[in-house]
Amino acid sequence: MIRSMTGFTRESRNFEWGTLTIEISSVNHRYQELTIRLPRELASFESAIGGLLRSGLGRGKVRFFAEISWAPRYRALAIDGDVLRNYYTQILSLSEELGTGQKPGLPSLLSLPGVLDSPSVLSMVEGQVGGALEEIVGTGITSLAGMREREGENLRRAVDGYLSSFESLVGSIEKYWTGKKEELFEELRKRVTLLLEGVTTEADQGRVAQELALMGDKWDISEEFVRSRSHCRQFRTILEGPSSEGRKLDFLIQEMNREVNTMGSKITDAELRWMVVEAKTLLEKIREQVQNVE
Repeated sequence: MIRSMTGFTRESRNFEWGTLTIEISSVNHRYQELTIRLPRELASFESAIGGLLRSGLGRGKVRFFAEISWAPRYRALAIDGDVLRNYYTQILSLSEELGTGQKPGLPSLLSLPGVLDSPSVLSMVEGQVGGALEEIVGTGITSLAGMREREGENLRRAVDGYLSSFESLVGSIEKYWTGKKEELFEELRKRVTLLLEGVTTEADQGRVAQELALMGDKWDISEEFVRSRSHCRQFRTILEGPSSEGRKLDFLIQEMNREVNTMGSKITDAELRWMVVEAKTLLEKIREQVQNVE
């Protein structure tokens, strides 16, 4: 089973104290990377939320967002006089030091962090809101993981189709090459015979025979077919396995590409070269899908 790294979920719950809403989205990424955005009242829960996301989700770039819409009776705010005076003193001191001669206005001071606090909200955050947040985050992670699994099944079907086409094409290349092998070897022998016409010494003839053996070995692509079939079998085993292993699939795609490129570099037949291009195109389509596998 494979899982996609792409998904989105939105969860919202109504409580006596207000409405709590979260959004979790994920896209493909080489590692697991978290971005968490929380309102000031929930800032203390960032570490706990990060732990839940790391344990509940795999690889991918995950974005988490939460917001609270408080019920009217919990919106009453109180001014923290000590914080306000401290801000005023520091800003006034800097203004005198810089010679601006400006005094800070009250409206601008009220917008600074910590000046306005809601005592009723602060006393509740650690209790009811914290428990509700943990529950809704768990529900969101389950929902997102389910979406990633469903998307992963779509990826698996697409990859399976491309892989079947690739296996069939490799089989066609092998069949064509097997039928043309003797003809191509005969052409090689004829060229060597022409070279031997000008060779008189046994040493020269031995060197030509040695070069011929090396050319024949470099020209043969039987091993590439064997390794390509082996890579395809391993790819299917991982694809149908119990866990999602996108990195292994990506590595196998690189190896399969290497074998196909070697085939293209060894053969000179125009038809075979065109079939190799088709095989590389299929591998590129598989690679595009595998890039999004967890």
